[in-house]
Amino acid sequence: MPHPADRPAPELVAIPRATLATLREVLARDAGDDAAARLQEAGFAGGEALFEAFERWLAERGEGEPEGLAVGRFERLASDFFRERGWGTLTVGALNDAVVTLDSSDWWEDEQQGDAHGGCDLTVGVLASFFGRVASQPLSVLQVEYRAAGDARSRFLLGSAEVLEHVYERLAEGEELEAAVAGVE
Repeated sequence: MPHPADRPAPELVAIPRATLATLREVLARDAGDDAAARLQEAGFAGGEALFEAFERWLAERGEGEPEGLAVGRFERLASDFFRERGWGTLTVGALNDAVVTLDSSDWWEDEQQGDAHGGCDLTVGVLASFFGRVASQPLSVLQVEYRAAGDARSRFLLGSAEVLEHVYERLAEGEELEAAVAGVE
C-alpha cells in the first residue's frame, strides 16, 4: 500500500475567510433552516482531503500515521495543523469519558460577534469527517459554545451519534452540559 506522502496531493484551495463568511450568510438568508445541514454536508465532504493533507503533513515531519501517535502527541500535532492552515487552535479534552471536547478561543468560523447564523456548521462537518477517519468509525460533532454569541470560546463535542443525540436532548430540556454528559450510559 502506498504511503500517504507518496500519493498525489488532493485538490486543496485556499479560500479567503470573507468568501466563506459570505457563503454562510447567503445560505442562512436563502436556505433558512436548511443552511446548517448544507454547510455541514459540504464540510464533511472536504474532511477526507483535509485528513489526507494532515497525513502528508505528518509524514513530512517524520511523525508516521495519525492512528499510531500517542494521544497527547496527536492532539498537539492536530492543533498545530489546524492553526497553521488558518482554522484556529484546538485544545482537546474530555467530559466524563463520554465525549471528546474540542475548544478554541480563535476558531475562524466563530469570529463574527452577533452573527445571526450563530454556529460553525461547516466546521461541524469537517471535524466529524476528519476525526471519524482517525477513529475509523463514524463520529458526530455538536457545537455547544459559540464565540459569536458571546461565549469565551468555541466548544465542540465529539462522539457517537447516539451519545451526542442524548446530550443534545438533555441540553434542549435545559440541563447544564456537565449533567447532560454525566447522564450518558
